[in-house]
Amino acid sequence: MKTHRVQEMMLLMASKIRSITNSLSYQDCEKFIEELLNAKRIYVIGAGRSGLVAKSFAMRLMHLGLQAYVVGETITPALNKGDVMVIFSGSGRTKTVADIAETAKEIGAHICLISSNADSRIGKIADCIVIIEHHRDDVEDDAVEFEIRQMMGEHKSFAPLGTLFETASMIFADAVISRMMEITKTDESALKNRHTNIE
Repeated sequence: MKTHRVQEMMLLMASKIRSITNSLSYQDCEKFIEELLNAKRIYVIGAGRSGLVAKSFAMRLMHLGLQAYVVGETITPALNKGDVMVIFSGSGRTKTVADIAETAKEIGAHICLISSNADSRIGKIADCIVIIEHHRDDVEDDAVEFEIRQMMGEHKSFAPLGTLFETASMIFADAVISRMMEITKTDESALKNRHTNIE
């Protein structure tokens, strides 16, 4: 099998992220931001690597001055009607996360799903869905096609499982924060003032 430098792998991933970005729905992105800005409080959740993306998004929401919590942390308060739960789940059907989403919906929270699968257990109850697509461009080089399949999680040895979803979700989340900074006219100095000073 042909081998590639790390830089070539990064460029391949970057080209796929660009393609995923171009597939995002403007209306879905704006609806998601509207949900966040209108929320009383924001709760984020995800499993595995998607959970790490969720945690970093919660941190940025806090830096922005919003009340944001990570589901499952010891200091996370009770969820109430009018709160928003943001779920990062490529499949949209991770059992533990879906169970929590259904409980949150019963309580009266709005559910925002970041996923590759709108037609999923969580997707069916979501008030807002942003689809991070997994799709391929036509490629003539079989070696490149193999690597794309690997990054999409269709094979296990190159880039494990949902690498592209998680990477694209992280970039999407940071872009949402940047857009919210524009809307709320918040500059970076305000974020720095909320950054931890006890590390």
